Amino acid sequence: MQFDISITDSPGAEALDLIANGLDGFNLDAAGYADRRALAVLVTDPETGKVLGGLTGRTSLGMLFIDLFYLPAELRGHGLGARILAAAEDEARRRGCCSGVLYTISFQAPDFYVKHGWRVFGEIPCEPAGTRRVFLSKDLSAA
Repeated sequence: MQFDISITDSPGAEALDLIANGLDGFNLDAAGYADRRALAVLVTDPETGKVLGGLTGRTSLGMLFIDLFYLPAELRGHGLGARILAAAEDEARRRGCCSGVLYTISFQAPDFYVKHGWRVFGEIPCEPAGTRRVFLSKDLSAA
């Protein structure tokens, strides 16, 4: 049987839903449950309500996945990042997660995560030359 394979950087909502729901169904069959949920910790301007930065990820099958974490330069260095990370970890624990995983780039924030109890378990060279992806995990069962 022949199938078409296409590559896109803008998949439609229907395709994304089909893939996510298909994986949830597979997980349900294999693990007996499927609990994937999005997670976001957002920093908003109290006057405008505008989102200024934050963290996005998800929880699934006992694990926190941190995908993106951004704060503008003027909000860094005041403990806000630590509060955001702690909030994500606390919510993951409430959702039953016992561990977390993320990756960052060597010029981004690996030391920030290590300072907050995350452990480097791998590194892979990437672009630009001389940089690397840094993979970290954290045991969330030991709060």
